[in-house]
Amino acid sequence: MKIGVPKEIKVNEHRVALTPAGTAALVAAGHTVWIEQGAGIGSGLSDEQYIAAGAYIAADADATWAFADLIVKVKEPIEVEWSRVRANQTIFTYFHFAADRALTQAHLDSGAICIAYETVALPTGELPLLTPMSEVAGRMAVQQGAKYLEQQYGGRGVLLGGVPGVAPAQVLILGGGVVGSNAARMAAGLGARVTIMDVSLTRLRHLSEVLPANVQTLHSNRHILLEQLATADLVIGGVLIPGATAPKLILREDLKQMQTGAVIVDVAVDQGGCIATTHPTTHQEPIYIVDGIVHYAVANMPGGVPRTSTFALTQATLPYLLQLANQGWQSALRDNLALRKGLNIVAGNITYPAVAQAFDLPYVPPEQFL
Repeated sequence: MKIGVPKEIKVNEHRVALTPAGTAALVAAGHTVWIEQGAGIGSGLSDEQYIAAGAYIAADADATWAFADLIVKVKEPIEVEWSRVRANQTIFTYFHFAADRALTQAHLDSGAICIAYETVALPTGELPLLTPMSEVAGRMAVQQGAKYLEQQYGGRGVLLGGVPGVAPAQVLILGGGVVGSNAARMAAGLGARVTIMDVSLTRLRHLSEVLPANVQTLHSNRHILLEQLATADLVIGGVLIPGATAPKLILREDLKQMQTGAVIVDVAVDQGGCIATTHPTTHQEPIYIVDGIVHYAVANMPGGVPRTSTFALTQATLPYLLQLANQGWQSALRDNLALRKGLNIVAGNITYPAVAQAFDLPYVPPEQFL
């Protein structure tokens, strides 16, 4: 199969969708791989390393997209790339369609086959291709929150871990999944007082057993959330409904309950955000202030640590990519139920229920195309 890896061009996105090691595995399986010139530079991977692994280097994005039957990316194609997508071309990347109607419509119109990393799901409910980036984002959320609590950024001027004789910061985490548990572990390790909220008592029991003693778990409801907001220095939003728009847990009026200079980090911003006042920002301009509350909502947080993120992501995606390349998308999805759940759009049809529901558009079961 002909596989193309374009350079990521979303603002401050320096990850790449394939490493030289992954390239070598695909070439050894008999596939042809074209890497756009300079695609790996941001992750410390040179064109020469890809050539040594058996790849060809494409001069530009147009050549990469035109060559490939299967495009592998990190982030969703942005508007300038939409014209390059063609009918029957398979695209394997993060899409987050439910948060962006224009993106969804462009790919419906293209006639392409869109397989989303974020909705590939194991029978256990685990999201194996979202997990590594959620781990990175959860840990980064604490780093960024700690920084923007500094007074020069509009924060409260609070040191996350405090010092002897001075209380540490209070960190409130919404959601006990991969993002939340990683954020809790990082914040606790820095000495903060951490509260993590979730609607699942089973999950809270597990977290109470595995997280440090300075993490308390609370069942999530509106009354308790408002109580916790009043004392929180840092709030991390890590709520996820796979493939769907994130629920708005904190409303605009709730900011009045918070301390001036408190910080919100909304990791769910890729799926529309779980705080009503968040909108996507970039690594260049990561924060803004609403009603005295600092908001950090970078939509590609792991892109800030691209080398770590690239290796974490590609070691998870490669087995699925090899199956798609070896068998073709239809056969691969027939054989692999987890991968089948990643199918979001086929030839102008929405094949993932949450995306169809988000825009009140028809849903077609993926099995009809397999």
